[in-house]
Amino acid sequence: MICPVCAGRQIGKVGVEQYYCWNCCVEFNSHTDNVVVYDLDEDGSLVAWDDFFLDTQEVSQAVAE
Repeated sequence: MICPVCAGRQIGKVGVEQYYCWNCCVEFNSHTDNVVVYDLDEDGSLVAWDDFFLDTQEVSQAVAE
């Protein structure tokens, strides 16, 4: 598994199809064809990136690794 943002490999699993990247400190999920990336807010809530879109091929490669 690689991070779709920074391509780092220090990924931790935090839930079902929910992952955390220790390099760039974002969470992302991969339960759909699109990867949704989240920032952690000060209060611990997740804030989705509105402008982060990936090609389906890139998503498939990132999830497969």
